Amino acid sequence: MVDIFLWVVFPYICLTIMIFGLLYRFAFRQLTWAAPSTNFFEKKWLKIGSPLFHYGIIFAFFGHVMGILIPWEFYQTLGISDHMYHFGAIYGGGLAGLMVVCGLVILLIRKMIIDPVRIKATFADYFSVLAVLFVAATGTYMTIIYNLTVVAYEYRATIGPWFRSLFIFQPRFDLMTDIPYIFKIHVISAFALFASIPFTRLVHIFSFPIRYPDRPPQQYRSRSGYRRQKV
Repeated sequence: MVDIFLWVVFPYICLTIMIFGLLYRFAFRQLTWAAPSTNFFEKKWLKIGSPLFHYGIIFAFFGHVMGILIPWEFYQTLGISDHMYHFGAIYGGGLAGLMVVCGLVILLIRKMIIDPVRIKATFADYFSVLAVLFVAATGTYMTIIYNLTVVAYEYRATIGPWFRSLFIFQPRFDLMTDIPYIFKIHVISAFALFASIPFTRLVHIFSFPIRYPDRPPQQYRSRSGYRRQKV
């Protein structure tokens, strides 16, 4: 019964909360959808932490797509050996994980020591940073330390098929019963994070700012006059 709850009921509860929460917030609280910039309060830490986090999370997203959503058989068809795949996953995924973790640590310290940022931050802001940091830290530990010191665990044979089975409403919870505990913790915490998205500023990840590079910069008044700056 515990396995059924963890690998069938809990994921569906989290995904349902996320989907309906996003729909409600978009319909009734659309003005709170964006994540307000704190660039006015402090720039040096932000210029380091924000790119590290955002680029790292993008790389990590595509890494999860390649490892979880794309079936193992697809790589075999292309002639990509397990050794080649794990080499790229460990070093590429490890780098992405370290970028996310380092970026979040910098942003968290910034929230704590920069007075204007700390005053503006809410409980939800701290919660979202700490939650993402926990998920990223466990994922980085799995990718680098566990795979290099214990065994290169083949999650494409267990976690991948289980995750895909959720979307066809035929959850294969039996695949998750014997996976390493650190992987279980990572998966459970990730689904809990999904459920929290509609209630935090993480909601802005669904904005897809694909036109940001060519967007005209906003203008702000400075002591020396006017300057053009993107936020």
